[in-house]
Amino acid sequence: HVQLVESGGGSVQAEGSLRLSCESSGITYRGPCMGWFRQAPGKERERVATMDGDGTIIYVHPSVKGRFTITRDKDKNALYLQMNSLRPDDTAMYYCAVRLNTGCPTFPRDFPYWGQGTQVTVSS
Repeated sequence: HVQLVESGGGSVQAEGSLRLSCESSGITYRGPCMGWFRQAPGKERERVATMDGDGTIIYVHPSVKGRFTITRDKDKNALYLQMNSLRPDDTAMYYCAVRLNTGCPTFPRDFPYWGQGTQVTVSS
């Protein structure tokens, strides 16, 4: 049974930094597609960044390029998101997601496993 636990969220002022972590359990092989998504109140969940099993970054949302960095520990199947120069419009619940089948897809619906989320709030 796959479980994901996010941590590292919090409240920061604009231009601050946070590092999100996603610890997994129940993944029996190295290298599934993993990603970070976020959902702000009243908005759809959106893909922030994804990385395939080889450590190749598949996608980074244009609004976070140059500010956010996705990394992973392949041995642990752990995922991280370093967020710098945070802006108020980054405020959202951030989720870690995993897909065990091949591919590293675009849409949240194609990721079957999700964490409970960690809240990021950025004030101006």
